[in-house]
Amino acid sequence: MAGVCGSGRPPGELEPGPTELWEQEMERLCASRIPVRALPYPMEDKRVIRRLRVPEGEQPSCWERWQSQRQTERRRLRDSVQRLARGFGLWEAALYEIGGLFGTGIQSYFTFLRFLLLLNLLTFLLTASFVLLPLVWLHPPVTEPALNLTLQCPGSDQPPASLQRFHNQFWNILTGRAFNNTFLFYGAYRAGPETSSAYSVRLAYLLSPLFCLLLCFCGTLRRMVKGLPQKPFLGRGHRRALSTKVFSSWDFCIHVPEAAFLKKHEISKEFKVELEEQWRFEQVQQQTRAQRAYHLLTYLRINLLIGLLVAGAISAIFWATKYSQDNKEEELFLLLQYLPPGVIAMVNFLGPLLFVFLVQLENLPPNTEVNVILIWCVVLKLTSLGIFSFSLGQTVLCLGRNTTSCKSYGYNACDYQCWENSVGEEFYKLSIFNFLLMVAFTFLVTLPRRLLVDRLSGRFWAWLDREEFLVPKNVLDIVAGQTVTWMGLFYCPLLPLLNTIFIFLTFYIKKYTLLRNSRTSPRLFRASSSTFFFQLVLLLGLLLAVLPLGYVITSIHSSWDCGLFGAYSAPWQVVPELVALRLPLVGQRTLHYLGSHAFSFPLLLLLSLVLTACVSQSQANAQAIQELRKQLLWQVKDKWHLVEDLSRLLSESGPIDSPGPEFPRPGGASRPRSFCPGFPCPGSPGPRSPWLGSSLGHPAGIHSHSPGPHRSPVPVCRFRYPSTVEP
Repeated sequence: MAGVCGSGRPPGELEPGPTELWEQEMERLCASRIPVRALPYPMEDKRVIRRLRVPEGEQPSCWERWQSQRQTERRRLRDSVQRLARGFGLWEAALYEIGGLFGTGIQSYFTFLRFLLLLNLLTFLLTASFVLLPLVWLHPPVTEPALNLTLQCPGSDQPPASLQRFHNQFWNILTGRAFNNTFLFYGAYRAGPETSSAYSVRLAYLLSPLFCLLLCFCGTLRRMVKGLPQKPFLGRGHRRALSTKVFSSWDFCIHVPEAAFLKKHEISKEFKVELEEQWRFEQVQQQTRAQRAYHLLTYLRINLLIGLLVAGAISAIFWATKYSQDNKEEELFLLLQYLPPGVIAMVNFLGPLLFVFLVQLENLPPNTEVNVILIWCVVLKLTSLGIFSFSLGQTVLCLGRNTTSCKSYGYNACDYQCWENSVGEEFYKLSIFNFLLMVAFTFLVTLPRRLLVDRLSGRFWAWLDREEFLVPKNVLDIVAGQTVTWMGLFYCPLLPLLNTIFIFLTFYIKKYTLLRNSRTSPRLFRASSSTFFFQLVLLLGLLLAVLPLGYVITSIHSSWDCGLFGAYSAPWQVVPELVALRLPLVGQRTLHYLGSHAFSFPLLLLLSLVLTACVSQSQANAQAIQELRKQLLWQVKDKWHLVEDLSRLLSESGPIDSPGPEFPRPGGASRPRSFCPGFPCPGSPGPRSPWLGSSLGHPAGIHSHSPGPHRSPVPVCRFRYPSTVEP
């Protein structure tokens, strides 16, 4: 062992021999700080390397041995817990089946559903833990009775009572009026003065939605960065060879025929994605300047037309919402309750069809067609929700209107005595309507279409075919539902629980649609690109929900006779009151300084330094990537040069199986069979010398030939493949 880790090349030798090269390789492995577990060698070789790294004559102490054993046990326990969690994970078997049959692109949609389910469930648990349970446990005395306000409303002496006179229980459940006095809506939450209890339910109710949105943002951003495609950073020239997928994609632990069938389909889908992306890239590269200019003009014309359609759709949603809120007569109320959700659903259904029709008329490239339609569908979905929220604010909160009740109370108190409940009902109806529409479309449109196509023959039915399962469309639908949940989180605190139930049922309905009623899209999606797109749209929806919520919390007066914040000019005013009551003087001064302009300038300076450091590090990483790519290219060229030399020498010297000398093992050390310093195993760290060692049962199976006086013998090496690849 000492000879292995301590010997070097004798001075004066022009080129090292096989023994010296092997000793240099052992020295490099001994001095390397890379964990033995991470080296790409078999277990037998790793044990040898671990013994070589222990200095001669030095034995580890009892504490070191005990610590090493504890680390090994903790690692095994962690791996066992992870395997157990994966085994009991939600929908693991279903996701594996979908990924095997339809590829990772469609599988990523169902994984996205599971992610949203966990987000909603976590949001509900946080709200229940910090708001519901303390409110039920403390039973705070309601010392603030509902205010008996005398409203001076033009045209009527009292608010219209048509809503209260409608007693259809089923319709009340659909509209949410059956739960007006429950914890589903804001109006049922009441609490005494802040001095009467040590726990502030008001502060918990105010901060819970903000903390949940922040948690959703962090989880979405982490998942977005994790699924970020690497090709934009590595460049188009960085492409993994298909031969790598051929020899390393198969899982040799599979013994069940069903699992092998799913794995074959999964690998096949990955090959199709790679080849399709390469074909599209080559098509773009072959375009002339005239073709690119024509496509650019066509692209601008199409976007202008689609933009006009989106503007018309936004106007329709705005006026539908305004009309439904301004007309509350008894005979029209039944139809007007679901007018805004119906118009939004119709716009989101007809809009993509018109987009596809316009794009196909212009004969754009397939990749450009999909991108244009996808971008405008995202704009239409999110803008429709934004204009719906703005229209509600204009009607309920008197944005841009100067009526008597708005001047006196800060909101339209004549028509909405508890405006938070009314806004919460609108988001509740929108969430219910989206789910019922999805269920109705599945069982009343998609299922009959599949039955007719399968049982009838003819050109029309062959042209109609089954419905195509479009991943982007389904993602936009579920993101729109999640955005509605976030927008109504303050007015309807238990809406995440309702959305959790909807997502759970949606998973099985969409799975049934995919397996039974639909055909897969001919356009395949890469899982990393799909995941990045899902999270990006979800972040846009989160931003759309945060902006109106922040405005309402900081600037709008709450309802006088319901809820927790009737005595405050805005819900956020409870924070300064609690700071003055609960915090000492030092804490108050600290918070005042953190919120002042004097703290903003050092904070901006610090953020600028951090941003500069991040940009510098990013540029350094990009330069290092380029250098490593060049080094890899030169290594490949060097190996090809060695292979050419080897072929030429073998053709000059005779047959390859001529006997050669056996080199002795230095120092009596047992040499690992799979070490190849010249052609390293995949992932092997550190530079290697251009020599080919031996393996596979021969301790030093080197075939030496005499190429000439100035050339050293060129040995032959075969290295052992990783465990996931057959040798």
